[in-house]
Formats: sequence, C-alpha cells, structure tokens
Amino acid sequence: MQIHAEIVVKGLVQGVGFRYFAQRRANEYRLNGYVKNQGDGSVLCEVEGEEGLVRDFVKELKRGPAFSHVSGATVNISSDLYGYKTFEVRY
Repeated sequence: MQIHAEIVVKGLVQGVGFRYFAQRRANEYRLNGYVKNQGDGSVLCEVEGEEGLVRDFVKELKRGPAFSHVSGATVNISSDLYGYKTFEVRY
C-alpha cells in the first residue's frame, strides 16, 4: 500500500547535512517527495511510497546523520497521495 508521510524533525538538524542525508536515504528506499529547512530550525520532509519503506525511512530520519542531534520528530501518515515524481531538496 502506498502512503504519504509528513515528518517534522527537531533538534540540531540544520547545517549538518540533514537534508542531503534525507535525500540519499529517500533515493535508497525509492521514495518521492521533498525535504526543506524550516524557519524555526526544524526540517520538514514529505515522502510517498510503499508503507514499509516509508516507515523504515522515518526511523532513519529519527537517527539522522553523524553530526546531527535529533531531539524529536512528529510524523503524520495519510493515504492521500500528492503524486511526487522525484525526491528533492528544497530551499
């Protein structure tokens, strides 16, 4: 089953390569969507794909790359799809 997930990751997640980490992992899991920094210091990520792969991707985001420190993550899952064709880093 295909699902959509909106993930907001908080902590030391900007300036540490988090968006590119998310992009690499999304490509490995064959997920589509985007990731971008938020003005409040968090990172927003939206992904679509096979449910099990999305859930594994969320686990990866909760760990983050080596120099990050994730203090929390909010995840909203939905069956409503936006039809993303690729995964991109947004600015």
